[in-house]
Amino acid sequence: MFITGLGGYLGGELGRRAPLAGWEVEGVLGSAQLDVRDADGIRAAVVTARPDVVVHTAYRMDDAGVNVDGTRAVAAAAGAAGARLVHLSTDVVFADGERPLSEDDPPGPVTGYGESKLEAERACPPSALIVRTSLLYGGERPSPHEVAAIEAADGARDMTFFTDEVRCPIAVGDLAEAVLELAATDAVGPLHVAGTDALDRLEFARLVAAHHGRDPDALRGGEGGPGRPKRLALDCSRARALLRTRLRGVREVLGG
Repeated sequence: MFITGLGGYLGGELGRRAPLAGWEVEGVLGSAQLDVRDADGIRAAVVTARPDVVVHTAYRMDDAGVNVDGTRAVAAAAGAAGARLVHLSTDVVFADGERPLSEDDPPGPVTGYGESKLEAERACPPSALIVRTSLLYGGERPSPHEVAAIEAADGARDMTFFTDEVRCPIAVGDLAEAVLELAATDAVGPLHVAGTDALDRLEFARLVAAHHGRDPDALRGGEGGPGRPKRLALDCSRARALLRTRLRGVREVLGG
């Protein structure tokens, strides 16, 4: 298995867990080692590693080039090596949903990041598995979402947590286990893999704060603007039918 973004939050978790699941792991820690936009460099690294599967987790919130051109280069490298491609995407390829969003629902992002991730999905070949997920938390170190809640509760950050943006956070360990399972299947196309609880950003932040011994009532909520996604609950029934890994809800994991 070749993993891009091994130095990242999900990539690091995959790197720790993959050997326990029987995978030999190689990969790229981050851009300081090898930029995923370096098509020749990525191709050489993947072809030399000769993996069965390439798991592409590398991305940047604020860099469409990394998200799109990097995915295109990684997809081409996986093809050159004859490897299966598993590409990590996001729920923000959608804007809103009256009901939980399935893989059959048409995407329509409202943020630049969401637009770049949708374009990245479209850069993947039909044989790729595209795992759409949500907010990550619960790793060996706090995720950026957890850090924001902790710092806001401590008074170290002035932040409003959206009350009209609904997501399905997933523990990074659950997502990593699911990705490792799915890598060994023949599933292709988009697949939604997220936690079972749909809750707004304020409720999520308050669960995180309480879990880390902070006062959840110290956090402030408010509505997001028109440039923010709204109800992004994901229907993960297809993934659950394929997986042994249980996609737990955040209330179960954090004890809310």
